[in-house]
Amino acid sequence: MESKLILKFLKFSVVGFISVIIDFGVTYLLKEKVKLNQYVANSLGFTVAVIGNFFMNKYWTFEDTNPDMVSQFTIFMIIAITGLLINNGIIFILRRRHINFYIAKGIAIGIVVFWNFFMNSKFSFA
Repeated sequence: MESKLILKFLKFSVVGFISVIIDFGVTYLLKEKVKLNQYVANSLGFTVAVIGNFFMNKYWTFEDTNPDMVSQFTIFMIIAITGLLINNGIIFILRRRHINFYIAKGIAIGIVVFWNFFMNSKFSFA
């Protein structure tokens, strides 16, 4: 049982790493090139990444076959939006301490990954 949980966490982490690349890429593009507000850019980057994250985790990490994808995605998004609020809160606190935006974002992601894994294990893909 414990080894299955570790394997799922490792898969979740790989999916998360891919999602981080997507998140940072979209955030960077919108913040630096399009000149959107950093929190709007962060939220949009997060949203694009989380949609791909859902499908990768559903089919690869958790090997989930639940046909009620709408309900499942809704729960996944509630968890993700809560994670986003935590993420933005951490960035806000760290930015007020004059920490670079992207370093603050990386720290926030490192914290929120545990929230997302355990909540999705328990509720989205139980």
